[in-house]
Amino acid sequence: MSWSSCPFCSQQVLSTELERHANNHFEDEDLPKDFQLAKHYHISQVPMQVKPKNDYESKHGCSSIMVMLKDCLECDNGTNTSILCGHVDHFQSVEFEDIGWGCGWRNIQMLTSHLVVQRQEAKGILFGGDGLVPDILSLQRWLEIAWEKGFDIAGSNDFDQKIYGKKTWIGTTECAALFRSFGIRARIVDFSSASRLSSDVSGNKKRKSTPQVTTGPMDKYLNTAAASSSNSECNNDNSFLGVKGSQLLANWVWSYFSKNNNNNNNNMSMSTKPKPGCNRVVVTDKAPLYFQHDGHSRTIVGIQLKSLPNGMHQHSLLILDPAHKTKVLESCLSKKVGWQRYIKRGVHTLKKSDYQMCYVDHGIATEEEMEKLKILDSTRFEF
Repeated sequence: MSWSSCPFCSQQVLSTELERHANNHFEDEDLPKDFQLAKHYHISQVPMQVKPKNDYESKHGCSSIMVMLKDCLECDNGTNTSILCGHVDHFQSVEFEDIGWGCGWRNIQMLTSHLVVQRQEAKGILFGGDGLVPDILSLQRWLEIAWEKGFDIAGSNDFDQKIYGKKTWIGTTECAALFRSFGIRARIVDFSSASRLSSDVSGNKKRKSTPQVTTGPMDKYLNTAAASSSNSECNNDNSFLGVKGSQLLANWVWSYFSKNNNNNNNNMSMSTKPKPGCNRVVVTDKAPLYFQHDGHSRTIVGIQLKSLPNGMHQHSLLILDPAHKTKVLESCLSKKVGWQRYIKRGVHTLKKSDYQMCYVDHGIATEEEMEKLKILDSTRFEF
């Protein structure tokens, strides 16, 4: 049995209880003190915040999951072109900790792992600026601080402004509000069936949404309030409009990852020519996508375009799922066996009526933008 000293009150507590004890200091404090405590706790608890590196990551200094996925895609059957994010760590839901409710927080961790490695401007401002990925309890407190600052006040009312320590599902709006509170330009896009009335998870019917925009967490389907469309770097591309069904979503994802790339410094450098006998894999500077639907959320880290013998093309989303175990993914990828069933998702698998994504534009918001970012809006596309 080991004991540790609390970084705030110096009380000796069981090491296994230190994290929860320290987080209790966040409760019932005013905003300035809360912010400093959150930052202090984050910095002082480095061993608890850093995702442990495996042997590959220690040797090569980059995400083994994404490097191995790149290798697998190059050797995949058929004639394919794939686009991948650079660095993304996989965070799995843990038994007796967050299985059944923590997928949203795990996806935020995956997105954070990319931002603090790939974007230096984001690393310096996120979660105390030390480049570490917070645990779920710390993220919950940071979200409360975002609400206290005025980000997504309407959404915070769904949780009575309190989420710390609760086993509560979250959605893309909570992800966006959290990142926006640091000046990160997080955006939301909805893909929804045009033929049905939306309902929240309790089954309450809502009016039909407008065809242009909508707001609200995907956990509750589509909100009734409509807002103005985001001014985003990838909302102005009309090349995928007019496409029906879930193929529209796949086209949007392809457009997102393939447009306006400025990649010169990734660990896995972008190449225009594939290795001899290999498929082409391009590593983009785009951030992964928080991918939400009713009951679950995952992280899209890329997309594959396969050329079929009949001249047609087939998209597959490349997904990291918090429900999968990291060691299983790494094993399948390293052996290049069975990895497809965990990571590749064809358009035919997208059978839900509604999907929602959160993505991150480049740059840091100005002071004027910060005020506008407090009100969440969303661009909507109808199937």
